Amino acid sequence: MLRTRIITALILVAVLLLALTVPSPWPFALVSLMLVAAAAWEWGRLNGAPQALSLAMGMALLVAGAAPLLAGWKSAPPTALWWAITALWVVAAAGVLRQGPAGWPGLPAAVRWGVGLVALWAAWLAMAHARSIGINFLLSLFCLVWMADVAAYFGGRRFGRRKLAPTISPGKSWEGVWSGMAGVLLMAGLWMALDRQFVGAGFDGPSLYTQLHMQHGLVMWPLLLVLCGFSVVGDLVESLAKRAAGAKDSSRLLPGHGGVLDRIDALLPALPAALAALSLASSSRA
Repeated sequence: MLRTRIITALILVAVLLLALTVPSPWPFALVSLMLVAAAAWEWGRLNGAPQALSLAMGMALLVAGAAPLLAGWKSAPPTALWWAITALWVVAAAGVLRQGPAGWPGLPAAVRWGVGLVALWAAWLAMAHARSIGINFLLSLFCLVWMADVAAYFGGRRFGRRKLAPTISPGKSWEGVWSGMAGVLLMAGLWMALDRQFVGAGFDGPSLYTQLHMQHGLVMWPLLLVLCGFSVVGDLVESLAKRAAGAKDSSRLLPGHGGVLDRIDALLPALPAALAALSLASSSRA
C-alpha cells in the first residue's frame, strides 16, 4: 500500500509540476479542470446519483469550465463571485454540519448535487485565477491548506483531547485545529521572509501572505486563521457526505490515496475565501 501511495503521489506531482512550469497558465488550468471534473463524478456517486448521471455531472463541469476560460475569467473573474461562493459555504456548511450525517440524506438530491458542482466549479476557477497571478501565489495558497492539515494531524495526535465533530470525523480535535493554525502562521512568516529575498530575483511574484500583508497589514494574521477554518470546514463537509454514504473514500481513482475529492476537499472553500480576502478594501492596513 505504501509503495502504491508513493508511486501515485510521484506521478501526480510530476504532472502538476510539468503543467505549472509551462509559461502559459493554460496547461495547469486544463489539467486541474480534468481533476475537478473527476471529483464531480465522485460527488455524484457519493450522493446517490446513478453512474450515467455521475458521468454527466463530470462532463457538465468540463463544459462549465470552458465558458469562463473562453470569457477570460481565469485572468479577471468578477470579485463578487468569490464573496458569493464564500457566503454559500458559510450558510450551507453551518446548516449541514449542525444536522450531521443523519440529516444529509434528507436534503433533496438535486440540491446536494447542484451545490457540490457549484463549489467544485468555483474552486477550480479560483485555482486557475491564482495560477494566472503567479506560481508563487498559487503554491502559497495550496501550502496554507496542506500545512493546516499536516500540522493538525500531528498536533491532534500529540495533544488531542476535545473532539471537534465526533459524529462526522472522530479523529479530529480542537487541539489539532489550533496546531494547524499555528503551523500556518509560522509558515506564512517564513514565506514572507523568502519573498523579501527572492521576489524579483527568480520568484514570479509575491505569495498570498505577502500580498495580504501589503494590503491589510497586521489584519493578515487573523485572515489566515479564518482561511484555516474554511479548510477545516471543507474537510468536514466531505467527511459528512462519505459517512452518510457509508464510504471510506470518494473513489479509488488515485491508488493508495482514495479519490480526487479526498485530496482537494479542504481546498474547495479555502480557495475562493482567500481571493475574497485579497479583494477587501486596503483601508484595513495596520
